[in-house]
Amino acid sequence: MKSISIIDGKDPEMTKNALPELLSEALSVGFDTNVGHDYLANGEQRYEFYHQVEDKIPFDLDRFNEITKGGLPKKTLNIALAGTGVGKSLFMCHVAGSVLAQGKNALYITMEMAEEKIAERIDANLMNVAIDQLGNLSKEMFTSKVKNISDKYQGQLLIKEYPTGNAHVGHFRALLKELKLKKNFIPDMIFIDYLNICASSRMKGMGGAINSYSYIKAIAEEIRGLAVEFNVPIMSATQTTRSGFGNSDVGLEDTSESFGLPATADLMFALISNEELDGLGQILVKQLKNRYNDPGINKRFVVGVDRSKMKLFDVEQSAQMGLADAGTTTNTNYGTTAKYEGFKV
Repeated sequence: MKSISIIDGKDPEMTKNALPELLSEALSVGFDTNVGHDYLANGEQRYEFYHQVEDKIPFDLDRFNEITKGGLPKKTLNIALAGTGVGKSLFMCHVAGSVLAQGKNALYITMEMAEEKIAERIDANLMNVAIDQLGNLSKEMFTSKVKNISDKYQGQLLIKEYPTGNAHVGHFRALLKELKLKKNFIPDMIFIDYLNICASSRMKGMGGAINSYSYIKAIAEEIRGLAVEFNVPIMSATQTTRSGFGNSDVGLEDTSESFGLPATADLMFALISNEELDGLGQILVKQLKNRYNDPGINKRFVVGVDRSKMKLFDVEQSAQMGLADAGTTTNTNYGTTAKYEGFKV
């Protein structure tokens, strides 16, 4: 009856894309004999679980490996929160390049920039060439650098572009199945640039009766469901609010459009930049939510950034000094800022 209502266009929230999942849930039958974990009787199983080595995708940045206990686990949704121009795409392009460098497969889905623009940023990163100098390379030199990357790294990196606001997990699922069938490509990690400009496969967006909180939360839940379905970690990003854009101590409350997104994510961190950090060639990272480790450990830390080569790197330990007390706010005419001390290169 619910499906009939959706087909007739009488449901204010759901679209026809929700029918497969709706029917699948209605027709599912379970024969699971497991009635739960017996705390006393299953102690040995629990001990073995504690000592299992979890399969993760490590970062090439030490601090991120520390806060995640070795990298991103499968079946997870991980979100970078930042203002416009701070470095959301830069961060994801760098991590995508590092996944390729580990000999693993990465799928980069973009709805903000063209496929060639994403590839250009990854070229600058892996070739160690300033992005504005890529056009000055001769064809022979450029081809040689691409071949060197191909010979050096055994993984694959595919970039797929979709129109802004039109693609949802139904499209991503079809793409993954098509890549497996036609190219024998199975990603080890998926990047979605970025979550807020995806569509929901279940709910109507603009013109519907749904609010932004429910709509963005639905998108986050669907994308996390995709990570579980295909057994991969997914990295995406979201914008800060207008007040968060001028705030040097960003919090979860600065997430734009929907607080339901942080509720769904497994890892969420803010990327923060200001004139002082830019002058030092650094980005401040602040943990906002962490299901892998205690978020109070390395709550704030800095990483080096070379924007010309779209590259992030570890900085010396001395650069982290003073960050434990960072974040004390000062009100100015331009909004709330924070005092940072102990920054050194």
